[in-house]
Amino acid sequence: MGVAALLASAVPAGAAPAGPPPGPGQVVPGQRTATPALVEGIREPARATGSPADAARGHLAAKEGRYHIAAPARDLRPVQTVDSGTHEVVRLQQKHRGVDVLGGQYVVRMEHQGGERVVTGTSGKYFTGLKTDVEPEVDEALAVERAVDATTDRLLNKRLPRTDAPTLTGTSRGLVVIPRGAGVLARHVTVRGTHPVTGEPVLHEVYVDARAGYPVLQYSGIKTFRPPAAGTAAGAPRAGDARSRSARAAAGVKGIQGSGVKYDGKTVELPVVYEESRKAYVLRDDTRMAGTSKNTLSTWDARGKDVSEVTPSWPYDIQEFGSPTPAFGPEATEAGAVDAHWAAGKVYDYYRERHGRDSLDGRGMAVNSLVGVTQFGQPYINAFWDGSKMVYGGGDAEYRALSAGLDVVGHEMTHGVVEHSANLVYAGQSGALNEGIADYFGNAIENDTYGIPMNSPDSGLLGETLCRTKPARECAIRDLNDGRTTAKSFLGVSFSEDNGGVHLNSTIFSGALWDLREDLGKTLADKIVYKALTEYLTPLDGFTEGRAAVLAAARDLHATDAQLRAAERAFNAHGIVPGWELALGVDSDPLLGRVNTDGSATGAGGGWWAAAKSNDDGTEPYSIWAGRADGTGALKLMSPNDGRFHVHPATDGKTVVWQAYNRRTVDILARPLAGGPIKKLWSGRRGSDNVRVEGDVVVFESRPRPGGQNVRYVRLSDPTAVSVTDEQGVRTGNPSISHGRIAYSTIRGTGNDRVFGVETLDLKTGRHTRMGQLGTPADIGATAVTGQHVFWLVPAGGESDRAALRRADLDGTGVTDLSPAEGPDALSGYDIVATDEAVTVATWSPNIVYTNESLFKLWQFSADGKQRGRVSCNRGQQGWPAMPGGRQVVWVDGTTGYTDLVTRTRPAGRCG
Repeated sequence: MGVAALLASAVPAGAAPAGPPPGPGQVVPGQRTATPALVEGIREPARATGSPADAARGHLAAKEGRYHIAAPARDLRPVQTVDSGTHEVVRLQQKHRGVDVLGGQYVVRMEHQGGERVVTGTSGKYFTGLKTDVEPEVDEALAVERAVDATTDRLLNKRLPRTDAPTLTGTSRGLVVIPRGAGVLARHVTVRGTHPVTGEPVLHEVYVDARAGYPVLQYSGIKTFRPPAAGTAAGAPRAGDARSRSARAAAGVKGIQGSGVKYDGKTVELPVVYEESRKAYVLRDDTRMAGTSKNTLSTWDARGKDVSEVTPSWPYDIQEFGSPTPAFGPEATEAGAVDAHWAAGKVYDYYRERHGRDSLDGRGMAVNSLVGVTQFGQPYINAFWDGSKMVYGGGDAEYRALSAGLDVVGHEMTHGVVEHSANLVYAGQSGALNEGIADYFGNAIENDTYGIPMNSPDSGLLGETLCRTKPARECAIRDLNDGRTTAKSFLGVSFSEDNGGVHLNSTIFSGALWDLREDLGKTLADKIVYKALTEYLTPLDGFTEGRAAVLAAARDLHATDAQLRAAERAFNAHGIVPGWELALGVDSDPLLGRVNTDGSATGAGGGWWAAAKSNDDGTEPYSIWAGRADGTGALKLMSPNDGRFHVHPATDGKTVVWQAYNRRTVDILARPLAGGPIKKLWSGRRGSDNVRVEGDVVVFESRPRPGGQNVRYVRLSDPTAVSVTDEQGVRTGNPSISHGRIAYSTIRGTGNDRVFGVETLDLKTGRHTRMGQLGTPADIGATAVTGQHVFWLVPAGGESDRAALRRADLDGTGVTDLSPAEGPDALSGYDIVATDEAVTVATWSPNIVYTNESLFKLWQFSADGKQRGRVSCNRGQQGWPAMPGGRQVVWVDGTTGYTDLVTRTRPAGRCG
């Protein structure tokens, strides 16, 4: 799924058009909704008595002709009111027939003085076209099961056998309407657990269609400073509970001034408390919120705690970092405790003094920082906000503790500010805005604290102080002065990769904000960005909406014409203009535009392709379409539009087979390309993306339970499922079929005694042939069989993410590697497809630094292994390859920010 495909297609863009700002009383229309995205320049009396929310909803009701919201009192639930004394900002959550609408928030801004209220503007998203029924057909238990399966698939990404699947649990969060077209009713499930490879906590928000049971949206809920190499982290209980307040507030002498030495060698003052029960001074600041909520800023000693132990639940056996004297020594410095405690105070002070905000939620919530966490006993070089607290990894030989960067601390705490204001969804473009705003304020706080001038070439660096030996520019994680633009730098990726590019694309937007700060000055720029965040932006806004919000906030703060032009130039320079997505180029030929699907494979064979597609705005459940690989002729709709999700198609040029998700089962269906009735071949509780067809035979991988796998086949003429082997104790997976042979991987034995292999079954003779092996494989990945060879992937094992592309003759001899498992030419392959002429490998990159080359890409090898090259030089994500014949490849491409089905008839070769 492309970055914009699931969000931008799911919601109206609501973007302000180019040109002069609207005049008084004029509105900027939303897209695909009758409700305006932005109203400026008005001064209209509102109800002076009653709550701000009642006044806001009363205004919308009184101006129904403008807003087209027929029943605000029923359909808009107040979620937040911010009263600055003279200004009120009310956020309202849209409901459809009593069910919350994902991303449906509308904001009303008012002034009040002398008992009078005046509405000065509105903005946001209210979806007027929703008509969906809200009675679910999928029960909670099935939705949770499907959500856990979908998260497992996304985490493993075919890189591990499902016998090593992580243990995950799902919790139903209720019904939600996803605002696509007439609306999609979904069950929201939160999936938690631990990633089996990285050990990081997992927190995935999964939305399962409430009628067909198909996961239509999934993203990680953790906000990390740097993109995780794999896996995600999870949420935790809210801070500011009784434990963080009353249980500790009464225990100790308050208001003591301690000290400590930061990583940079400077001694700083630290607010501490003497705790009698421990006979120790602890890093607890009870002074900053003493006059409001009486909550504290505390820094906790989490050394020795694995990152999986500190979230989602609070690790109740940890304590606030302590010292026998008020002067905290080298131990507290090295753990990052001194920096974390000092920096948390600096960030709190910035928001309080510059913006009048009391803590992250604006209402004095407790601020808790955990320092020194590890990962599988090794240093955890990352930091994150998990919804309630900041977690910082300890250092290693090169990196200091992550809390040593004031910009890192400011970044993570700003995620808390974002969550308690615009609550930008942490996926795709809205997630990139979330990251970009966190970068902006984190860096602004650091620059102001240390007196770094905005015209310094290093002013935009983030994380530049984290290294022990590398210079700042080599150490920095990101640079807000990197000059990235939508036209040359935007990278379209699926939500399985960096949550849809939240870090990867963030500096396109934050770079524009940083230019704004340099041109307008820090005081005005910070006020503009903060006002845009807290008073204009709503959860699913993207780059263009972000531009509109910032410009509107600037006008609201009485920016001059020259300053407004400077703000527009900042966004123009980074390519953030209405319609920017249309300007991205590709080197492939389109077959099917904006498929708007997530996680569905493509199929090809016999000169034809097959793919799942929704409609342009993602309203409809997925249907299966087929067409000629040369792009000629009319497209064919193969599946019925019956409310089920039809996914993972395969074709041999004569028949199309696919899976259909129902509310209780997953069916394998088949239909001739020439037309005719649809035939049900098999039905089970769980699905699989490994479905293949050749002639009369359909082969697939069934999953009777989590971690289980079994390759079976049926015949179109006799849909009786047959296992490829009746040998006891053998698990089979990764099927492929060609020339009357089925290839598949095998696992024999259990635990540490497992033996991995590859076999073929000759359907004509019933003979099984084992492929020879090089060494003792620790795993087997995808297989592909042709009329001459068997190909398969062999992961290198250990800590390596690489995999060898191995080939054997059909009799199991002649085993050789076309691509090695180690060395500079090794690939991180996860899927393969092949013809007699070539084999195509889908690869991913374990590189934590996301670039064009680190995204999912396609490589092709000639069958003899003598030629190797990239299939396409498109800079977006490339996935789900299929080969209709020869060297031609069909795949799903995310370069444009949407998911498009595209093709090339020959490899592009080297991509410079």
